[in-house]
Amino acid sequence: MPTLSPRPTLLRWLLPALAVVGMSAGAGWWLGQRPGIRPAPIDPRRAALTREAEGLRERVRTLRDTTEHRQRLLELLVGLDRKPEAIALLEGWADREPQRWSLRLMLAELRRDQEDRRGAERELRQILHQRPTQIEALQLMSLLLLEQGRGAEAEALVKAASDATVKATGKAGSLEHGMLLAELRQRRGSPAAAEATYKTLMEAFPGDQRPALALAFLRQQRGQLAEALVALDQARERGGPDATNRATLDRLAASWRLKALRQSPPKAGGSSPAAPSARPAGAGSEPPAP
Repeated sequence: MPTLSPRPTLLRWLLPALAVVGMSAGAGWWLGQRPGIRPAPIDPRRAALTREAEGLRERVRTLRDTTEHRQRLLELLVGLDRKPEAIALLEGWADREPQRWSLRLMLAELRRDQEDRRGAERELRQILHQRPTQIEALQLMSLLLLEQGRGAEAEALVKAASDATVKATGKAGSLEHGMLLAELRQRRGSPAAAEATYKTLMEAFPGDQRPALALAFLRQQRGQLAEALVALDQARERGGPDATNRATLDRLAASWRLKALRQSPPKAGGSSPAAPSARPAGAGSEPPAP
């Protein structure tokens, strides 16, 4: 489901390089940065990655590179924490291949990572100018705007994209846009509006679990366990008996029911033993047998 967490676009490319570079960074590397302390030896694996990056940079500089070369160089530059060079590489690449909006999205992610929110917003607006309903760009733009206290602008942007989808398709719109809009409303402190949006999506997309599941978590976060269980049961029903996540939802429902049981107040006249009355000894009782 759409989320406002940072998008995994870069991670799909960069995890292998990050893992290798992370392994090559010895635990005592930072000691070499302290004055008066002998620098630690250069790790041979990190040095090899650096040499590989330099060779690929030369290919790019002399126009002898391929898409695979640029992708590998990008992985290495980010993994070696040379983010400004990665940004420079992506700038030229995105300009040469403007049809590949994912390149500009990665560029926006890197700029945000470097605290260049204005630059990140500029890249995203270029994408949205050509593709105003692009969900990945809308997600990152929403996150950027929220970080700057511009939540109303983010909500208006996503609402416009959702309305455009409805107009273009003549249907109920995009589930992804609706889910993002509901999350924005929740983040902005309007849980009632978020709940109403999820309910609308449940009616429009009766075969999809995600709106009901999101509604269940929203209610659970608000402490409404009984209502959350109703929505969770609806999500389970929408998945059918063969849903791959059925066992997980069953366990979650059992956990929430147990929590609700623990939180429920004891019923009057229940099975708990009554406390003894504080009557004076012998009052209202039969006299002892002689």
